Amino acid sequence: MNQNRLPKEPGNPLSVRWLLFIKTLALAVFAVAAVWPVYTSTAPQKYQIEIPGGLPADLWQELVPKDNTMSAAKVALGEKLFFDKRMSVDRTVSCATCHDPATALADNNAVGVGINNQKGARNAPTVLNAMFNELQFWDGRAPSLEEQAKLPIINPIEMGMKDHQAVVERVRDVTEYKPMFKAAFGSEIVTIDNIAKAIAAFERTQLSGDSPFDRFIAGDQRAISDAAKRGWDLFNGQARCISCHAWNPSQPFFSDFKFHNIGVAAKDRNFTALARKARQLIASGKNKNQVTDELALTEGFSELGRYLVTGQPRDIGSFKTSMLRDIELTAPYMHNGSEKTLLDVMKFYNKGGEINPNLDGGMRPLKLTDPQLDEMVEFMKTLTSDATRRRMQSIKPQTREALR
Repeated sequence: MNQNRLPKEPGNPLSVRWLLFIKTLALAVFAVAAVWPVYTSTAPQKYQIEIPGGLPADLWQELVPKDNTMSAAKVALGEKLFFDKRMSVDRTVSCATCHDPATALADNNAVGVGINNQKGARNAPTVLNAMFNELQFWDGRAPSLEEQAKLPIINPIEMGMKDHQAVVERVRDVTEYKPMFKAAFGSEIVTIDNIAKAIAAFERTQLSGDSPFDRFIAGDQRAISDAAKRGWDLFNGQARCISCHAWNPSQPFFSDFKFHNIGVAAKDRNFTALARKARQLIASGKNKNQVTDELALTEGFSELGRYLVTGQPRDIGSFKTSMLRDIELTAPYMHNGSEKTLLDVMKFYNKGGEINPNLDGGMRPLKLTDPQLDEMVEFMKTLTSDATRRRMQSIKPQTREALR
């Protein structure tokens, strides 16, 4: 007999108590582990976001500003502010009015329509992937999403608030915002900078990828049609689109993010007189950025484009190269919404744009046939995200009913 074996019967109380202790301890540890997550580091947890296929996750992380780090609380606050019509003077217009999820975070009007149904002079671009822009707005007048968010709120055509202090007071009066600012910024104090930071944080979560084109590039030859493949070849060849709508795996946005005069703004404009008057107005204004912002949405002056920002004659009539992802969903096109369809856009480029003294040197007739124009359109449709299309189809459009 093995003399070291403990007896099974309860004749050895010490062994029984020991086994019960071990069992109880194990159950306690298991219960605690089931309730509390196990942390291997005391460092702050990074904001978790799913980056769609085809977009570079490392670039997304790199472009998040160090002074506006991401958090779930900040994104939630930014989303609420983005959709809040109380941010406009008459409580009818929010950021989402012109950047509606039902229209791929863009607008199907030719130009933005603000308070009192006032029309601006620029088409509202999509917010999708906007965080990857090097500069914001068609003319690049804002260096970041944070600075961009501050301007429409006080533009007299768009949201019409008197000034940023009025915006702060309006938000401060909404009781439900207090705990949200506390959670996002550690304080209930409302500032215009924190309003802008929250909106920008939300906008950085609005991404679009995993299109048929992305799957094609990843190796799925059946992801796009033969006509679209011919369009992709034309895009890189005879149509010369790639020279401005640049694409590569590390910058897959179909834009060089530069400014070009392609002739859209060239019709019936006395640019010399407009440019002179614009410089006078900007120089005499108390706030250069605000005056520039107002001119950008004023008929006539708007067509000066990048010149309003730089004052350089070479920039007259130049506008930023738009990204092409989801382009099928964001009609009408060009900075002024002057082209209704993608085929109209291709016909405009095919003729070489509109001749003017500042026309970009790369613009010239492409000599594409009608079937080739159709193939170009078929290719551009492959840049549409399936998820973005589904979201559009499942959400109700924004309204202009006043929010009290």
